Amino acid sequence: MARPLRIVRPGCWYHITSRGNDRKTIYRSERDRRHFLELLAGMVELFRVRLHAFVLMDNHYHLLIELSEANLSRAVQWLNVSYSVWFNRKHRRAGHLFQGRFKSVLVNPEEWALNLSRYIHLNPVRTGKLGLAKADRQPMRVGAVGAPEPELVRGRIALLREHRWSSYRAYIGLAAKPAWMECETILQFGGGKVAERHANYRRYVEGAVREGLEESPWEQLREQVVLGGPEFLKRMREGKSPAREAKAVESMAGKRPDFAAVIAAVEKVKGETWEDFRDCHGDIGRDLALHLGRKYTGLKLEELGRATGVKSDASVAMCLKRYEKRLQSDVAEQQRCRQATALLNC
Repeated sequence: MARPLRIVRPGCWYHITSRGNDRKTIYRSERDRRHFLELLAGMVELFRVRLHAFVLMDNHYHLLIELSEANLSRAVQWLNVSYSVWFNRKHRRAGHLFQGRFKSVLVNPEEWALNLSRYIHLNPVRTGKLGLAKADRQPMRVGAVGAPEPELVRGRIALLREHRWSSYRAYIGLAAKPAWMECETILQFGGGKVAERHANYRRYVEGAVREGLEESPWEQLREQVVLGGPEFLKRMREGKSPAREAKAVESMAGKRPDFAAVIAAVEKVKGETWEDFRDCHGDIGRDLALHLGRKYTGLKLEELGRATGVKSDASVAMCLKRYEKRLQSDVAEQQRCRQATALLNC
């Protein structure tokens, strides 16, 4: 059977899932999970996506993201490949970490963002041990079983609130929101005054935990890849963008600088011309340009290599890694990088 085509457009929302190969574990420790979140923050910055919700489980993850550019595959592939390389090196293993290509579903946020965020956040408690496995939930929805025991409900809610590897704690005010994540849009969908939104969202999610009546959004999928009504599907087929999508793209993306602007910024900070330092052995100027180009222009490694005379993608990646390591301890270089970034208005 042919794979369903992805509809990828700026301003659209997507539910992303990726599983371990053969459903095997992809996070073996807290350090693994922390590193994945570091990469997730990097994906948000590099590809200018907006992350609305996430959860990390033992053998898979869920994301709810919004695009500012038509770069869904590039963004998620970068995340998966970067994590796989790191994970394999750390755990001295080889081979695929993730099972096939990631799965994406195009989402109409007005209809489904609130419900889908709840579905994502409930993953840690959707287990047979807590009476919320798939086989348990169907009888609940048709009223074939009674209310769960209070002790069981308390256990569900405690686990949900304690799970540190999701955005739920930030949504209900139990943890600070990471700078790289957006909560307010979905909280607004939940209604109420600003001061009430955390509590409203908590009641919305935990009501499903208590009753076990949550409906799976995947029963409403259209053409395997779209979660939305007929009008939304028609609009996506025709390539029409409503005003909300256009406004979201404008607010998220801005204009990326080109690489010529990067070179000009580095030249100004260094007080030298590009030709003077580009190929000078031991000079860090080219690595600074590569770092800024990767971070702000949206260029691929191959494109950065052509622009700077670096011969291969692997060499570009090595230059980037070397510069990022230097940034961690070199205060003077940190200052130069900040100055060049300010010149790019990024």
